[in-house]
Amino acid sequence: MSQPSAPAPITIVQQTLATIAGMDKDHFDLSLECWKLRRFSKNEYYNEYKQVCKHLGFILDGVFRTYYIDDKTVEEKNVFFFSQQQVVVSFQSFIDQAPCNYFTQSMTEAEILYIHYDDLQKLYKQSHQWERLGRLIAEMAFNISMRRTESFLFQSPEQRYLNLVNDHPDIFNSIPLYHISSYLGIQGPSLSRIRKRLLAR
Repeated sequence: MSQPSAPAPITIVQQTLATIAGMDKDHFDLSLECWKLRRFSKNEYYNEYKQVCKHLGFILDGVFRTYYIDDKTVEEKNVFFFSQQQVVVSFQSFIDQAPCNYFTQSMTEAEILYIHYDDLQKLYKQSHQWERLGRLIAEMAFNISMRRTESFLFQSPEQRYLNLVNDHPDIFNSIPLYHISSYLGIQGPSLSRIRKRLLAR
């Protein structure tokens, strides 16, 4: 018996927007000509420092990170991760169309469907459902940023680790642990202790 074929990438995006924004197929179809497919090599940039982010991407496969370079230590500090069936975007740069303070880079080979900022603006004017999606994107950007900031104020490294596992369950199979340590704001030995402690439970 033959296996059912996997849904087309555009169908995956349509189903996801239906779930997160209640968008129906007729309204989603307004965007069909706007989406472009792009494949990334490992370490290729989605958006670079001081560039304006022009695209909202939907990850079909792969992992991306957003990071900055510490002026004093010249270390790369990971701020956000984006993984399969999530949006990848430099939020503030995209929303404000202003130069970005971060780099966003593929950590693995990756594939996305993306849509240009100008096309989204046209869709917002055509459809209340797309306009609602724009509001939800802005809210999502705010919530992700606040959650990230408050995690360092109110949570332990172990709690931050558990949040990462919940948000990106397959990330440990995809990227080196030192990138995860950077994201959690801890050193490698501390990450090893957290993982051993949780496995022992």
